[in-house]
Amino acid sequence: MHIPDAFIPVGQALVYWVIALIFIALALRWARRSMGEEKIPLVAVLAAGIFAIQALNIPIPWGTSGHMVGAALAAIVLGSPYAGIFVLTLVLLVQGVIFGDGGITVMGANIVNMGVIGGFVGYYGYTGIKGVIGNAYAAAFIAGWAALFVSAILCAVELAIAGTFPLVPALIGLGLYHAVIGLIEGGITAGALYLIASARPDILERPTGVSA
Repeated sequence: MHIPDAFIPVGQALVYWVIALIFIALALRWARRSMGEEKIPLVAVLAAGIFAIQALNIPIPWGTSGHMVGAALAAIVLGSPYAGIFVLTLVLLVQGVIFGDGGITVMGANIVNMGVIGGFVGYYGYTGIKGVIGNAYAAAFIAGWAALFVSAILCAVELAIAGTFPLVPALIGLGLYHAVIGLIEGGITAGALYLIASARPDILERPTGVSA
């Protein structure tokens, strides 16, 4: 799902950068207000774990790849969609600048897709579904799957707008692959939440709403 450079025209890429920077600013404000010293180790562990699961790339036709994202897990554990944006931005910066995984000019789009969409869909999917069914782990599974799938669909739409791929093949390719990969993402999200809740329930954040 990491979009490489030249897949999106610079003018369009700048639009995504503007959107990304707005949400990055909100995520930084969340970090200043909510991330005390006691949370720094947890954020570091989440970032390292997300970096690791994103390294498991599955090639998809037409030059892109499919993989897990992890934004839903970060948002759920830390109690805010902005936490998902914060952690994913750190991960994507390291991947793009140091390892060349995803382009620099299009990093704004990658942050929007994986951080913003992943964080908001994952967090509010989790809180909404949990409120209906009352099971945190089932809600985390569904939210993890949905966050990945919606991010992939948005990526396909962006590539179609850019003229890189036709819309329908892009939707089919990215959608089908990530619908399957999302089952793994959902399982990891629910499993990690269960392990954390069992071992250290005190570090789990309660939902904080949309305020950054």
